[in-house]
Amino acid sequence: MSSKADLKNTLMAALAKPAAPSSDFDLNPDVALPEGRKLRPAAVLLAFEPTVDGGRLWLTKRSSALKHHPGQIAAPGGKKDDTDADLVATALREAREEIGLPSDHLEILGALPPHETVTGFAMTPIVGLLHQGFTPRPEAGEVAEVFHVPFAHVTDPALFMIQGRRWRGSYRKYFAVPYGPYYIWGATARVLRGLAERMG
Repeated sequence: MSSKADLKNTLMAALAKPAAPSSDFDLNPDVALPEGRKLRPAAVLLAFEPTVDGGRLWLTKRSSALKHHPGQIAAPGGKKDDTDADLVATALREAREEIGLPSDHLEILGALPPHETVTGFAMTPIVGLLHQGFTPRPEAGEVAEVFHVPFAHVTDPALFMIQGRRWRGSYRKYFAVPYGPYYIWGATARVLRGLAERMG
């Protein structure tokens, strides 16, 4: 894969395949979720950029000072505001705010199925393709670092592993796909695992 067209075609083919919604509880079927729970809408942006060696995905490392998910790896995103026209608008706004990505620098290709988080959000991953580069500007106080991961790393199911830790008094399993010093796990890894499953 060496061009924007190749990367776009690969992503579009993956998005066209059927897929079910995912959840932070997928690997923990013993967790009892309340019936009738209301999830708050949210969106994240999976911003892929073509490169000569096959493309890359932009991610963030959250500030260690944040109340929720401090220091974790995430795609730029957040909860839907009343002023957002739709979830695409949410993802684009959050990417502008968190990493300084201009909305007119990318083409929206589609969305992955929503993902239920342990924090009560229905998080929809919006997939976009950059058609020009940008200079990341981490949002002070929220984003500690902006970095990229090779496309091949986050779209190869064989690189994902199941790990676990104690959480709220019980042992919780989750997907992880570490890359160098970055420990990509939880909702971000589960969403990327869903995309990886649709490759090929």
